[in-house]
Amino acid sequence: MFAIRRYTDADHPAVRDLFIRINRELAPPELRQAFERYLEVSLRDEIDRLADYYAEKQGSFWVAHDGGQFAGMFGLEGVGSVAAELRRMYVDPAYRKRGLARMMLEYAERICREAGTSALTLSTSELQQAALAFYRNAGYRLVREETGAAQSNKTVGGVIRRYHFEMDLR
Repeated sequence: MFAIRRYTDADHPAVRDLFIRINRELAPPELRQAFERYLEVSLRDEIDRLADYYAEKQGSFWVAHDGGQFAGMFGLEGVGSVAAELRRMYVDPAYRKRGLARMMLEYAERICREAGTSALTLSTSELQQAALAFYRNAGYRLVREETGAAQSNKTVGGVIRRYHFEMDLR
């Protein structure tokens, strides 16, 4: 049975490990170096300082467990504003296809509604076809597509197409 709770510093090794594994799994061979640079930036600017990062962004970070096993995670930026952003929603491969992603998404939406946030936004890349289908099936509306030119803790940069979605939470 899955349980979702706020991130604590004790979760850091599992969060860091899952973040690295998923991004290495996503990296096409021709973009491996770009993904390694993206990992460095993201670890430094966000993952290795989660509590501070999400506090600065009016947000929170959450983890999911199955019994005592770490199973997934997600972050929220801008909770309580007009539109919050869902970030870093990852499910450990061992727990996929068991309803955890749906559970985490519904949990994130509830947090936002309770805080008075009227919309939840998110983005994912063309490399994450299952995520694209999942968000569409969950009722998220595609609002724009882009190719991120610059590398940051939110984009690998370069040639990867990103899709931005939104859900009205009212």
